[in-house]
Amino acid sequence: MFDNILLSVDEMYKADALAAASVPSLDLMEAAGAAITAEIQNRWPSRPVAVLAGPGNNGGDGFVAARLLAADGWPVRLALLGKKENLKGDAAVNATAWDGEIEELSPAYLEGHPLVVDGLFGAGLTRPLDGPALTCVKRINDEGLDCLAVDIPSGVHGDSGEILGGEGGAAQASVTVTFFRAKPGHYLMPGRRRCGDLIVADIGIPRTVLDDINPATRLNGPDLWQSGFPWPDAEDHKYSRGHAVIAGGAEMTGAARLAVMGARRMGAGLVSIASPPEAFAVYAREEPGTLVKAVEDSAGFRKLLADPKKNCILAGPGLGVSEVTRELVLAALETGKPTVIDADGLSAFAEDPNQLFKAISGPCLLTPHEGEFKRLFSLSGDKVSRVRAAARLSGAVVLLKGADTVIAAANGQETADAVINATGTPDLATAGTGDVLAGMALGLMSQGLDSFNAASAASWLHGRAAEQIGPGLIAEDLPAALPGVLQTLKETGLKT
Repeated sequence: MFDNILLSVDEMYKADALAAASVPSLDLMEAAGAAITAEIQNRWPSRPVAVLAGPGNNGGDGFVAARLLAADGWPVRLALLGKKENLKGDAAVNATAWDGEIEELSPAYLEGHPLVVDGLFGAGLTRPLDGPALTCVKRINDEGLDCLAVDIPSGVHGDSGEILGGEGGAAQASVTVTFFRAKPGHYLMPGRRRCGDLIVADIGIPRTVLDDINPATRLNGPDLWQSGFPWPDAEDHKYSRGHAVIAGGAEMTGAARLAVMGARRMGAGLVSIASPPEAFAVYAREEPGTLVKAVEDSAGFRKLLADPKKNCILAGPGLGVSEVTRELVLAALETGKPTVIDADGLSAFAEDPNQLFKAISGPCLLTPHEGEFKRLFSLSGDKVSRVRAAARLSGAVVLLKGADTVIAAANGQETADAVINATGTPDLATAGTGDVLAGMALGLMSQGLDSFNAASAASWLHGRAAEQIGPGLIAEDLPAALPGVLQTLKETGLKT
């Protein structure tokens, strides 16, 4: 990829229109077809190819690829959804340039297990597939045919990653070739699973068109936050690297302990657990580098937080859903200090989310999973739109966890900065991994990184650690894997 910018479907249409002022659109289509051809030839030996061409520009790209592959001696057949005389613009020009037969689209066209080029529909599709397009897509999937998708697998929406018409309504690609910049739907689930390997091809659209578009969505990666990453300086000491406080629960003590290890591995100079007196012995006999303070109630918690050296707070993991938890969260927010609210700290406000939102006045990060998110926010739409709206409503940075974690900044704008995180593995679906993530963000915030970049960096590093560990991962493995991930990041620099 050129950078981390993701373009919505409408933004990509605008990029194409702006590019036409300096680059003929026919040249852009030729370059797109050439990129498809190059990927096919790099990935597979010469074999029969079935090009499925749709009625729009995706079909035009397919016509170019068919022509170029045939010129190189590949056996190519092409089927069109619709009639050639109905094609318009550059697609019509390239249909005329194709001197092979144009067949009618049908599942029978896929007999013999050819390599399929899915050029039926692109990212702008807004309705479910039907007719021969749907039956062909089902044939591709049922027979496990090798498939290259043009732009995005047909049936996947480019903004939301939604499979229009349900799980069976989109092609499963081995590789997807898109152009200029990727789209959110390439990284949001479930569409991401359908894309296979993603190739973003340069087809000659000038980068300067982005200046007029001002895109606000990014794929998470170090180039977004590494310039401000709090690598320790030779003159740093434990007090200069922040003193984070974590509210500990009386029964589910493991949650706070995992968060502590996440915070400490991310470089927090000191981390204290505010422990209920009855759990003090449990916390005190754990990691010797963790400080533990017995706190009776929210008044005691406020007294602890009044220390100006304690500069960042996490409330929620393992606290239980109760009035006591609400009081602890509100006490944390009253300080105006950077605060992370996770797990039970969110669910405790399910009956009155506005009480939580009104209390947020300083830097704040909310880290819900989908269930916790739904308890606080009655929002619909694609994941990026929902998280942006949640950030506006709450006044906090919102990190909605999942295989396609989305983070939105709390700047109150309709197009607030948002990132999609694509690191990680399914092995993270186990107890305690979210507690480690909350602690990692806390550790970065305690060292002065703003809550949006702390959330972004923590998510990316959390996923990278999971990738390094692999199958068999448990939450306790993640903090131990972080030093290696951080060392690699420091040595290699800006790498997505």
